[in-house]
This record gives sequence, C-alpha cells and structure tokens, in this order.
Amino acid sequence: MQPDASVAAAFDLKRLDDAFYQDPYPVYRALREHAPVKRLPDGSVFVSRHADVLAVYKDPKTFSSDKHEEFLPKFGNSPLYEHHTTSLVFNDPPLHTRVRRLIAGALTPKHVAAMEGRLTELVDRLLDALDTSEEVDLIPSFAGAIPVEVIGNLLDVPRDERGPLRAWSLAILGALEPVLSADIEARGNAAVREMLTYLEGLVARRRARPGDPEVDVLTRLIEGEGGERLSAVELLHNCIFLLNAGHETTTNLIGNALRCLAEWPAERERLRADPDLLRSAIEEFLRFESSNQLGNRITTVATEIGGVALAPRTQVHIGIGAANRDPDPFPDPDRLDLGRHPNRHVAFGSGIHQCVGMGLARLEGRVAIGRFVARFSGYRLSGPPVRARRARFRGHLSLPARVR
Repeated sequence: MQPDASVAAAFDLKRLDDAFYQDPYPVYRALREHAPVKRLPDGSVFVSRHADVLAVYKDPKTFSSDKHEEFLPKFGNSPLYEHHTTSLVFNDPPLHTRVRRLIAGALTPKHVAAMEGRLTELVDRLLDALDTSEEVDLIPSFAGAIPVEVIGNLLDVPRDERGPLRAWSLAILGALEPVLSADIEARGNAAVREMLTYLEGLVARRRARPGDPEVDVLTRLIEGEGGERLSAVELLHNCIFLLNAGHETTTNLIGNALRCLAEWPAERERLRADPDLLRSAIEEFLRFESSNQLGNRITTVATEIGGVALAPRTQVHIGIGAANRDPDPFPDPDRLDLGRHPNRHVAFGSGIHQCVGMGLARLEGRVAIGRFVARFSGYRLSGPPVRARRARFRGHLSLPARVR
C-alpha cells in the first residue's frame, strides 16, 4: 500500500495521535483518496468527501440528528446527556423547527446589521488595550473576549455576571470529543449544573421584567411564537446551547484567521492593501481552518453513502474539515486564497441544520479581523501557538503575539 493508504487504513477517531491534533489535513487527504466512507472499529463511518458530506446534510430524514441513542452510553443519565439531547443542534423536527424559528427571528439580517455599531466599539476597546502591551495572548485578550460579549448582549446577560461563561462553555463542549475522559466528563457535568442554576435565576428575572423580543433572544424564547412555547427544560438547555455555540466557534474563527495571516504574509498584505477582500477572506478562513471540524448523524433506514451500504442505526461522522479541503470543489485546497471564488464550504453545515447564527459569526469575523489587520498590519507571532487538543472544535488555547 502507498503511505497514504496505510494512514487511511489505521484511522480511528478514538485513537488519534498528537500529530493529528496539530495538523489533521494529511489524514483527511488520505481518507478522501483511499477510504472516503471509512468504517471505524466501533461500527460507525467517517465521511470525508465534499459531495458525500453534502448528501448527508441534505437528507435529514435518512440521516437523523437525534443523539439519544449515541449519547446515552457515553454520558449515562446525566446533566450532559439531558443538555445535549435537548438542544437545537442535536434534534430533529418538530423540536428543532420550533426552537430554530424562535432564535432565527432575532437573528435576521436586519437585526444582525444593527449589532455592528456596538460590536465595533467593543473591538476598538480591545485593540486599544492590546496597543499598550509589548506581548499579548490573542485568545483571551481578543478572540475569546468578543463572542462572550456579543452573546451576552444577545441574551441580555448582565455584564458583571459574564465571568464564568467561557469556562462553562469550554467544559461542556469538551465533552463532545470522540474520547471522553473521567475528568472531562466530571467538569462537563458540573458546568451544565452550574449554568442551569444561573439560568434559572436569569429566566425568573426576565419573566418579571421582559425585554424587547425583537432583539432579546431570551425574552423571545420565553414568550414563544404562534402559540408555541418551550418547556422549562427546553428553554434552559437551548440558552446553554446559544451561549456555547456562539462562543467557541467564533473564538476559533478569529484565532485561526489571525494565525493564518501571520503564517501567510503575502495574503495578509493582500488583505491590508484591499480591504474589500474581507468578505471573501472570512469565507476562506472558515474553509481553510474550519472552527467546527466534525458533525454527527445516525441512519434511520438502510441506505448508502458514496456506494457504501449502511445499515439502520449506523452512526455517521461528518468530516467538515476534510470536506473543506477536498480538491474537487476547491482547487489547490491547502493554499490560503483570500479571494477564492466560488467557495461553497460547509463550515456552517447545510440543509435544515445550517448554523442559525452564521450571519452573526460572519459579522464578528469581519469586524474583528478587519479592524485588527488595519491597526496592527505588522503583527507577528512571538512564541509557539498552543492548539487545543480537540478533534471536533479546532482552535487555540494560546496565540502569543507582538502587535507593535
């Protein structure tokens, strides 16, 4: 066998080495070329080609998002299990439809555009603070600070109560990795319990003093729409979902982009010289280093993907990061090209589960990255970046830099 073929043959999501966490793309290339629908030792399959990933996304009846069957053995009857089987992203209609409609009503293009002013003020304050330091860590000081404030504003969480949100989010999302250690499980369950306790109090206060449902997503979820309301459990867990989903992936988008620009100086200069490239640049960052690298489905009936037969109840891992480096739709896929067109990446998924907050994430990326590069065009990394050891969410724990 060719070396790449042996890499594909040995691939197992539950036995990943350090090299994969640093750079998964050679493994993804081997899978696309030699085992595009790879059967894993536990009976699940990993899908790595763009066309096959799209086919899975476009058929939600055959490829279900419901996670009860997958998560019960993993989490047991625990807070993590209750949370992840109740939130928007891991459910099928009708729950998915009800929750998505309520959230989407507060995230229309009009509402997102109205957030730009406050977002720009926030980014400029953070840039002012960076400008006073010789060396900074761009994750806690910049990339991670932006979405906490944006989602906090969206749910109208009092500013002095936002301190624990990032740590809670990291703990809960960390439990979604393919391998779950006892420590990560304990921290995830503790975070869910603490978030539920906090949100119960916040919801009680909001019921007593409702906000404007046009812009306050929590009030919108409480009041419901068209005679439909969420149960108390659905309400709390989808607030947790919003805080988590809007935080980690956007932090990763900004952090990944700033590292890419530091390592591709010609593209950084291209963007600095032509700010109109910013919109296509955001799409390329999303493709090149997808914040969310993995999705999951389960088959409801006997079916096939890419000519491979699948039995009912087969778990399917969607290789988002792999699909976004597929050379078929993306010529020269391992090259960062800020003007790439077309760029039909699947960083936000596709079909009925396409990310409901993608408009807001794009706005945060444009404002944060555009204003950073305009102000600190000569920034450079000042030490080794530290990747989070995660297969699902690709980002950094630390990104040391000199901005002046």
